[in-house]
Amino acid sequence: MVIDKSKGILFMCVANSARSQMAEGIARQLSTESTCIFSAGSTPATVNPFAIEAMSEMEIDISRHSSKALAAIPMDQVDYVITLCAEEVCPYLPAKIETLHWPYPDPAAPGLSQAETRASFRSVRNALKDRLTRFLATEGLLAEVPINHE
Repeated sequence: MVIDKSKGILFMCVANSARSQMAEGIARQLSTESTCIFSAGSTPATVNPFAIEAMSEMEIDISRHSSKALAAIPMDQVDYVITLCAEEVCPYLPAKIETLHWPYPDPAAPGLSQAETRASFRSVRNALKDRLTRFLATEGLLAEVPINHE
């Protein structure tokens, strides 16, 4: 199936469980209808429940999202790859696609209490929303009125 979209954005991190899932949800909410949004991981796991919770606080439902491997992404529809890893080894794409690196700490870092984990997810979520708003506006991909693509 070929989707006719003006631009495609792929968000990547290792597990495709938190940062890239939140970025996908936010980008779908903020971008124009002609923007194709994807997320994937080099070692996909499952979507983190704290990510689902943090996004639901913004009225963005990612509860039906699933972690995906890069092979599941139609790379011919991707114009930008945005890696979101900070301390881990980020996935690398040898393709000739514009790659941006936005390092954010893993909000699911081990050793945090539940309250600290929630605060960490909210912090990363808020930072992603601010940065995505600026990026989408700069690229002409920001919807005038946010649209929920789900």
